[in-house]
Amino acid sequence: MKLQNHSLQLKGKSFLPIFAGGMGVNISTAELALVASDLGAIGHISDAMIQQVSDKLYQTNYSKLKQKKHRLSLLCEDKSQVKFDLEHLYNSQRVHVERTMNRKKGDGLIFLNIMERLTMGAPSDTLKTRLTAALDAGIDGVTLSAGLHLGTLGLIKEHPRFNDTLIGIIVSSVRALRAFLKSASRHSRLPDYIIVEGPLAGGHLGFGDDWEKFDLNTIVREVSNYLSEASLSIPIIAAGGIFSGEDALKSISFGASGVQIATRLTVTKESGLPEHVKQEYFKANKSDLVVNNLSPSGYLMRMLKSSPCLESNVRPACEAFGYMLSREGKCAYIDSFKAANPDWKSRNKVQDKMCLCHHFSKCTCYTCGENVYRLKDKAKQGSDGIYELPDARDVFMDYLS
Repeated sequence: MKLQNHSLQLKGKSFLPIFAGGMGVNISTAELALVASDLGAIGHISDAMIQQVSDKLYQTNYSKLKQKKHRLSLLCEDKSQVKFDLEHLYNSQRVHVERTMNRKKGDGLIFLNIMERLTMGAPSDTLKTRLTAALDAGIDGVTLSAGLHLGTLGLIKEHPRFNDTLIGIIVSSVRALRAFLKSASRHSRLPDYIIVEGPLAGGHLGFGDDWEKFDLNTIVREVSNYLSEASLSIPIIAAGGIFSGEDALKSISFGASGVQIATRLTVTKESGLPEHVKQEYFKANKSDLVVNNLSPSGYLMRMLKSSPCLESNVRPACEAFGYMLSREGKCAYIDSFKAANPDWKSRNKVQDKMCLCHHFSKCTCYTCGENVYRLKDKAKQGSDGIYELPDARDVFMDYLS
């Protein structure tokens, strides 16, 4: 049995059982998502730092305008007045989604990954704006990530596409799923799919320091059993460490209806990572990986030890960005920078946190999945030591065949 012999059912329609993960900042490009949808699979784009993405792709200047508006807070730690212009936020999201959807071909779908943990100084207002813009722009589906999303559905329950748009949730435990389903039941809107993300995933992890004790397929089976006991028929998508078609079939045998892949797509021609970062991924060995708590999000994060973001001394970039600011204008990196630089002007290295916004905007945080060191086994290396970048289509077909 091959993966291509399986199909994924979503709202009565059949698709290839592969999701392309929604990696920010614009690693999961429109081009990457379009390849997936053209094949009849599910592609993702991400709205992480969407105004920065808009500035880069569509020549807007939202980040500069925001920085100019809040320039008086540049040299102080009080960021309580740093807020997003919701019209700018809406427009950046809508244009990115709309332009992607207008290019869509094939029988597949394109989803948007939306992180709750991007609190942006006004959690509910900014999240509602991002969701509304995506729905207005015609996105096929929305994947809720990086958070429990207990109040998210309530933000869009009055939208005319609330029941028509596919909605999914990413969880790493039955406990998290149970909490979301309880909140979803209040709006009579259960998720259309559930992505179960294991501890080998890239970037932020939904586990604590004991992440090594957990196993993706064990969690998949636990979620499958829970849904069965609750008489719920919701497709499970296994994610995190799915490096081959064989891995995918194993997860399906544990109760998954499909899989989500990401690591192997990061180094494709269509990926938004800079060329030199893709080569860093190819060159990586297993000993080059680290899981740390440097993210101000509070989540553990997996990355390469060669990431330039480590022990950086950059001043908090909240005025232009500020995607991690709480409602009160707080961020763990601000506290760490202040501790290392009490006068706010020095540039001593910050040891315990990193400015996620700055380093993600510069692609200097090399987040990755556990299997990144295996990428070289799937690639051709030239005589100059440079690895050839695969086409995304070829990667998908390798999983299927």
